[in-house]
Amino acid sequence: MSAELDPVIHSPVRLRLLGLLTSVDSLEFGLARDELGVSDSTLSQASAALEQAGYVKPTKRRVGRSTRAWLAITDDGLLALRAYVAAIHEITGL
Repeated sequence: MSAELDPVIHSPVRLRLLGLLTSVDSLEFGLARDELGVSDSTLSQASAALEQAGYVKPTKRRVGRSTRAWLAITDDGLLALRAYVAAIHEITGL
């Protein structure tokens, strides 16, 4: 068996975040946090790990008087997620 799971994606929160980001161009940090049901710090740590790997790109946008963070999956992130899912299929035989 040659399938290997990417340890950056393997965390449940990071995996779920990447999956969530595949369906949108970008998603505001607070909406992602609420959708995933995690704390700010948990999402911040997960998104930082994915950013460091080049899988997620954060941007900041002004909304009224405040600045909000938005997250988007990168092309490399999408490729890595597809490879991760393919490895799961290979490992499980599904």
